[in-house]
Amino acid sequence: MMTSVDTDLMRVLADPLRLRIVTLLARETLCTTHLVAETGARQTNLSNHLRVLREAGVVDTEPCGRFTYYRLRPECLTRLAGQFAELAESARTAADNKRACP
Repeated sequence: MMTSVDTDLMRVLADPLRLRIVTLLARETLCTTHLVAETGARQTNLSNHLRVLREAGVVDTEPCGRFTYYRLRPECLTRLAGQFAELAESARTAADNKRACP
């Protein structure tokens, strides 16, 4: 039974702008221009965050002319959700376990 969560992925998703990007991409595939308009972030800042998300395996890219579209990889979030579900189940079954103080 697993009782830990992918901390690297949690660190990636902990940034508010990256979480906002993931939320937007959960609804539709968007290009950088759309993401700049939706988030209000500067293009260079947004590109850096998208690079982190891409390297973490959270998003895929699709070139389209001079634009790059970003698509969320749902299996990444499904894996993370499964890890949290296992952690919650472990907490349920361990609720009566209490370590004695020395």
